[in-house]
Amino acid sequence: MYRIPFVLLFLICLGHQALAQSDGLDQAIEQHRKGQLLIKGSPGAEVSVKQLSHEFWFGAAIANGLGSGNMEPDDLEKYKAYFLENFNSAVTENALKWANMEPEKGKVNHQTVEGILQWTEANNIPLRGHNLFWGIEKFVQPWVKELSDAELESTIRDRAISIARRYKGRFVEYDLNNEMIHGNYYEERLGPDITAKMVKWVLEGDPNAKLYLNDYDILTGNRLEDYMAQIRGLLSQGVPLAGIGVQGHLHGSTFDRLALKASLDSLTQFGLPIRITEFNMPGQRSKFYNDTRLKMTPEEEIQNARELVDYYRICFAHPAVEGILMWGFWEGVNWIPASSLYTRDWQPKLALQAYQELIFDTWWTEADHSLNSDGEWKLPAFYGRYQITVDGESREVFLSKEEGALSLDFTQ
Repeated sequence: MYRIPFVLLFLICLGHQALAQSDGLDQAIEQHRKGQLLIKGSPGAEVSVKQLSHEFWFGAAIANGLGSGNMEPDDLEKYKAYFLENFNSAVTENALKWANMEPEKGKVNHQTVEGILQWTEANNIPLRGHNLFWGIEKFVQPWVKELSDAELESTIRDRAISIARRYKGRFVEYDLNNEMIHGNYYEERLGPDITAKMVKWVLEGDPNAKLYLNDYDILTGNRLEDYMAQIRGLLSQGVPLAGIGVQGHLHGSTFDRLALKASLDSLTQFGLPIRITEFNMPGQRSKFYNDTRLKMTPEEEIQNARELVDYYRICFAHPAVEGILMWGFWEGVNWIPASSLYTRDWQPKLALQAYQELIFDTWWTEADHSLNSDGEWKLPAFYGRYQITVDGESREVFLSKEEGALSLDFTQ
């Protein structure tokens, strides 16, 4: 396995340790991200505990090429393998967007969505649907703008019902109408109750669909108050929101730690789960977004790895956050190539090992032990799926945050 040169890894770890001593995040992670396993068996029995996956979503966006078959075969093979190696959840990057599915009226492409769903389902990867609607005017298809108001409302209704019905039970959740505080063409045309109507129509197609808001510049604090006002307004209308999506790429090559935590704290007042839906480091306000040809210096690679680790720690430590999804992990299909974990020719970058060390080492439970004289062993463990083996007998179990603890009796 690729390894960071020792001196670079040391510098990253040194920065992490200094932060950990002062910010209280590690204590919060222990409190909010671990439960208890109680294993019972014969006194002295040998026990092996191996974590298989996290309950928390450490995911990434899936590019259209995986579902459409338009990716080069060698790249596609690596893309799939490295996705499964690093992530436990996913979101459609572009495949479900209305303009992508139906650029011309009546010509709907389901192939790419189906291809992605088939692959995620075969690999037990939960998938978010991004997005059902996107009311930023420049992303609305010309043919949609040409519709009369009555035709527009009818067409929105048809899409909401048909997509929800077709993919019923397959998407874990959907982004309903993307980035509404930055623009909402549909509301401008059809009035302020169109969002509630969209929700009603989606639920008509799939009564169990979970619908999220999704917007940007929230975690910087810049548009936080606007977003909270929008959420309050929708909840006052009785709109059944399932969760809050906040994008994680409106920073530069660094980010404001205090603003991130304060924004997450503010959003908890709604009692809804929060997902970091679109994460890049560096982000959209960096020079690497303005010029995608730029490459990082070794010093910038070190700093970037630190920034990624700090961002993930703050989010993982927060009890309301249920996942982080990278908006691209390979330079070949990432809108900010410098934020990738792998180069265009699939070489691992410094950020990759920092990420892997964090998710699969620091935040990973794996231990061997002998049961005490009472035939028991209690251990704190990160929420997720485990293989527990006692004297050669193995069981696969799930320790959930909702339950908080799990007892396994190997004498039965």
